[in-house]
Amino acid sequence: MIHSHPEASNSDEFKGFNEARRIMWCHEARARVYERLGQTNFIRDANVAAVHVDNTTRADRVFLVAFGKSGQQVGVDTLYIDEPNQHLDVASEFDHDFTGMDVVPDSQLAQAISRENGWVVDLKALREYDPLADRRATQRAVFLAHLQDMMKNGDVRGFLFGRGESDGTDAA
Repeated sequence: MIHSHPEASNSDEFKGFNEARRIMWCHEARARVYERLGQTNFIRDANVAAVHVDNTTRADRVFLVAFGKSGQQVGVDTLYIDEPNQHLDVASEFDHDFTGMDVVPDSQLAQAISRENGWVVDLKALREYDPLADRRATQRAVFLAHLQDMMKNGDVRGFLFGRGESDGTDAA
């Protein structure tokens, strides 16, 4: 069992580290959803508007049900979980509640949502996702979160932004 350092448990000493860890977890969840649903035909199928992810019924697999724009079921698939890092946790950037996706009342999709045994991926948001741009944005965000700790501790006194040209205008 890993025990936290008693001085660090309730302090702000590692605030940037904790923020960087949260940023990475969110990136990993987005990338995993994109990668795992890419193993299905749902992303490429223009008739699929949403996918219900049942990640609670079984620990060793995820049941996927695809729905069209009218909220009617148009397909099913199962993704097996061989490693813990394959689990499809909620990625709010793709979740229908956070994207504002319209759900037709009394549709099969609305019924699946009401069962509360998973979450719904808005495929429009997933199709617009750019993994490379997300990786770069996450890298910058993690760096800046760590930079906060490093500046606070005096490990860094100044830095340059840019692509390596040092004319002094980007110094902070």
